[in-house]
Amino acid sequence: MNLSRLLLVVPCYNEEAILNLTYSTLKTYYAGIKERGLIAADSKICFVNDGSRDKTWDIIEDLCNQDENIIGVKLSRNFGHQSAIMAGLEKYIDDFDCFITIDADLQDDINAITSMIEKHREGAMVVYGVRGDRSSDSWFKRFTAESFYVIMQKMGVPVVFNHADFRLMDRRVLQELGNFKEINMFLRGIVPLVGFRNEKVIYNRLERAAGETKYPLSKMLLFAWNGITSFSTFPMRLVLYFGVFNFMVAMVIVAYIFFSYIIGKTVPGWTSTMLPITFFSGSNMMALGLIGEYIGKIYEEVKGRPRYIIEKTVNE
Repeated sequence: MNLSRLLLVVPCYNEEAILNLTYSTLKTYYAGIKERGLIAADSKICFVNDGSRDKTWDIIEDLCNQDENIIGVKLSRNFGHQSAIMAGLEKYIDDFDCFITIDADLQDDINAITSMIEKHREGAMVVYGVRGDRSSDSWFKRFTAESFYVIMQKMGVPVVFNHADFRLMDRRVLQELGNFKEINMFLRGIVPLVGFRNEKVIYNRLERAAGETKYPLSKMLLFAWNGITSFSTFPMRLVLYFGVFNFMVAMVIVAYIFFSYIIGKTVPGWTSTMLPITFFSGSNMMALGLIGEYIGKIYEEVKGRPRYIIEKTVNE
C-alpha cells in the first residue's frame, strides 16, 4: 500500500518562547510514525509565520537550514490565524496527499495524529480532533469555550463541538475547500460544509508548555462574533424580533397615554418623555449597528482582496 505524504501545517504568531520545543517534539514524533510506516518518508512540517513581531521567523529559518523536512512560509504581515492556516494548505496542495493543522502551543495532543492517520487510511476524508478532558483550562475558559460552541450551533453554524483547528483533511477535501472564496474565513464552520466522510478523534487538552495564549477573552469574543456573522443571519432576525417587541411596548405606552387622558392626568412628565426616547433611540442604534456589521462584511467580500500574501518560503 502506498503511504500518504503528510504535511503538518503549524501557524505561528510570536511563538519564539516555544517554537524550538515545538519543533523538537514534532520532529521526534514524525520520525516515529515514519519508522512505523504510517506516512511516507518525504512527509514534512510547515511553519507559517503570520507576521510575528518577535524572532519567530528567524527561528523558523534556522530550523529550515538544519532540517530539510521543515518548510518555512513567511507572510508579508499579520493576516490572522485562519488565513495563516490557508496559506500553508493552499501553497502545497499539489505536493501532499493529506494535511493536518495544529497550533504551535502543543496544547493539542500530537499523539492523536496517529489515530487521525489510521482513520484516513480507513477511508475518512476529514478527521476532527475533538477535545475531551479540558481540566487544564480554567473554569472561566472552559465555560466560555463550551458556551461558544453551544451558541454557534443554536444559530445554525455547523461547528463540531469542542473542535478547534486540529484536523486532518484529504487533498480532495482541500481542493473543494478552495472553492470557498470568502475573505472572512471561519474554518470551523466551513470545513463541515464541504462534506465527505468524516470521523472524530478524542484527545485531552494539555497545558501550554511556554509562552502566552494568543487568544485572550477579547480576541475570543471577536473570533466568535466573526464566526457568527460570517455564517448566520440569526442576529439580523433578532433585529426583527426586537422591532416587534418595541412595537408592542409602544402600544402599551399609547394605551397608557389614552388612559391618562381619560382620567384627567395629562400633565407630561420628564420620565414619561425621556424613557421612551431613550429606549427607542438606543434600540434603533443597536439595530443599525448590527445591520452595519453585515454590510461591512459584504463590503470586504466585494473588494475581493487576497486573504494572505506570502513574502518568502524556505525549503519548498
